[in-house]
Formats: sequence, structure tokens, C-alpha cells
Amino acid sequence: MTTHLPSYEGVLDAARQIDGIAVRTPLLESPALNAAVAGRVLMKAESLQRAGAFKFRGAYNRISRLTDEEKARGVVAFSSGNHAQGVAAAAAMVGTPAVIVMPSDSPRVKVEGVIGFGGEVRFYDRWTESREAIGAAIAAERGSILVPPFDDPFIIEGQGTTALEMLDQADAPFDQLLCGASGGGLMAGINLVMAERSPATKVFVVEPEAFDDTARSLAAGERVGHPQGAPSICDALMSPMPGALTWPINRRLAGAVTVSDAEVAEAMRFAFRHLKIVLEPGGAVSLAALLAGKIGTKGLTTAIVLSGANVDPTLYAEIIEERFCG
Repeated sequence: MTTHLPSYEGVLDAARQIDGIAVRTPLLESPALNAAVAGRVLMKAESLQRAGAFKFRGAYNRISRLTDEEKARGVVAFSSGNHAQGVAAAAAMVGTPAVIVMPSDSPRVKVEGVIGFGGEVRFYDRWTESREAIGAAIAAERGSILVPPFDDPFIIEGQGTTALEMLDQADAPFDQLLCGASGGGLMAGINLVMAERSPATKVFVVEPEAFDDTARSLAAGERVGHPQGAPSICDALMSPMPGALTWPINRRLAGAVTVSDAEVAEAMRFAFRHLKIVLEPGGAVSLAALLAGKIGTKGLTTAIVLSGANVDPTLYAEIIEERFCG
């Protein structure tokens, strides 16, 4: 397929490509949350997207553009779970086989989701093996098309449609926007849109404390990784380094904040009790940042993305029942 640099025009094209396929998820508002942060919060519920996360947008935008010859060869992806399910779902819709390389410690619900969509799962050890190398080897062996989780222009542009919808759905401009990041595909897509449509909006990234590679990169002024640290309950946000394609876009971010597992767990409980929404840990980081007071909200309109809902049932029960507090 033709390669290009991601652009706002590409996001507009992606919106046409996924129209009627991806769910136009709601932009929610909660009096309880507004009161808690002394401001207005508008929440994009991508937890209600196909396959339970925003990742379907980019996956379908990429895979639906395959030629018939490429579809016959199949696709290969590597992912901790949400991109995996998005790729498997999109592949099933266009009729191409999918092999997904997943960490051996992936939440069971995400593995079952991939299998349920007809995908073939190959496991790897996230601490000792390279998912990129494994995926590339499978693609070379089978002649399949590699669909990376964030370093692909069609993936980034597909994720950017989230921001297009947010701006169209909102009845007021955003003073600031918060979004979680792993490799930075969603963040990059959002940045492309906000720079064009709402340049006055300050865009912040939110990361787990143990996986703050974007925060470290912003501080260093260049793309850097982080030391291998303690695991996080935010399994969807455990990328060791920002993407090579996403970083040049995301370096324009207004800033970065980090959240602890305990703060994420509290946000998941808040979403359950007050929003009646199920969120996975990685999908709750932006909400966690607001509730923990990591960024000023008083008198401001803040937009956030609730990015996913694919949480292990056992972990979710422990968090909701306050048996897990981080």
C-alpha cells in the first residue's frame, strides 16, 4: 500500500472510510464529575466502540484498503489486546485471515475477543522477546501484510476520527483535552485534528507512572524510552517508547501527567458508580488524572477519551469491590 505522512486531510478521508462501520460513540457529561472537578468535563466513550476500544477505527481504516490480492495473503498484528481485537474484527469484516502476536500475560478477555473474531493468536514474553521481530517473521513466512498498532499513517488517521466526532458533538470549545497514550497513535491522530480545528485547545497526554515514555520524551526533547520497571494494571499502555511516526506529531503536546494504579482503580470505580460505564485500566487514565487533581480544571471545559472497556473480569470485580486498591 502507498505510504504517506499522516495528515488532517487523511483523517477526513478516514472518516469517510469508516462511516457507517465504526460506532459514532457518545460524548457524555456527568453532573457528579463536573462537581468533583469544579469544571465541565466532556467524555468520549470509546469504551462503547466495536471490539470495546478506539482501536477498531484505525484497524478498519487500514485493513479495508487492502487489495484483493493482499486480503488473500492475510494480515499480521502485534498488540497487548485492543489493537489485536480491532484488527481481528476488521479482518473478519473484509474477509482476510489475521494472526495476532500477543503477550502471554494478556488479559484473558482480550485473547478470547481475538479468537471470537476468528483471529489466530501467537503468544510471546513481553519482557524477553520482541513482538516486532516475531510479527515481521510471521509476515515474511506467510507473505502477510503487517498492521502495526500505531506506526502507520492509516492507523493514526483512523484514530484521529475520534477527535473529529468530539468536536462535531460538543456544544462548546474545549479548553483542554486529555488522552492516554502507549505508542501514541490515538494521541497523534487527535493532535492532527486539534491543530487544524481547535489550535487554542491544550492537549495533554496521560500515562501510567511505570510507563511514562512520552513524558520522558517531552522532557528530553527527543524520543526516548524508559527503564524496564514494575508492571502496571494498565496493560494497554505498556509501550516502552513512543512510535517513530507518532513522536514528531506528539512532541507538540502541551504537557504530560502520570497516574498510579491506585488512582486508575479509583477512576474505574467512579465510572461504574456515577457514569454506569465499564472501563479497563488503560481506558480510565484520563479520568484518573482529573479525579486525582493532576491538572487544573476549575472553570474550564475539559475533554477526555474513555478509550477502552476490555478488562479482565476478575480484576474488575476486585477493583469495584475495593479488594484491589493499587
